[in-house]
Amino acid sequence: MLDLLEKPAAVRRTVRSGIRIRMIPPAATRRAEFEQFAQTSLTRLHSTAYQLCHDWHLAQDLTQTTLTKLFQSWDRACESDNLLAYAHKILLRVYLDHRRRRSSTEVFLGAMREPAYEISPDLRLDLLGALSRLPARDRTIVVLRYFADHSVEQVSAELGVPVNVVKSQTRRSLIKLRHMLGTDRRALFG
Repeated sequence: MLDLLEKPAAVRRTVRSGIRIRMIPPAATRRAEFEQFAQTSLTRLHSTAYQLCHDWHLAQDLTQTTLTKLFQSWDRACESDNLLAYAHKILLRVYLDHRRRRSSTEVFLGAMREPAYEISPDLRLDLLGALSRLPARDRTIVVLRYFADHSVEQVSAELGVPVNVVKSQTRRSLIKLRHMLGTDRRALFG
């Protein structure tokens, strides 16, 4: 993996920094230095990443991205007086970049759990089919009232209709559903 990240290296290069001229070691030496630094500081960087985000998996991703960026700029980074502080600065920037992305606010809640029903699954499918045959506004009212468990006032406020409209549409929709379900309605509506 590190082979892919290495810049094409000349056999020997010089970098002028003020008066002194520094010889940059060959790629194999730079890689060995980086690997030694990465092994000694990995735990500390991962711990810092976890303290920032409170998620072990995201902390692993942030640490790996930090080490990748550090390796890409290793020639400049190894001249730093405090290499660990340099790495922590990269880690902080990687974390802030992650937080700025829209996807960082998404939360995985796990598998959706369907409530356990005492009625048969076929009857539930019949109910959902009958519900889909209602007009859009009626279906919305029934779903908000009985599936989302909203009050009449909440449904009225969400749809921007008077409370009496919600009540009358609910009543009419339930009558239509009872008619569509026929003999199955006793199991659903009692």
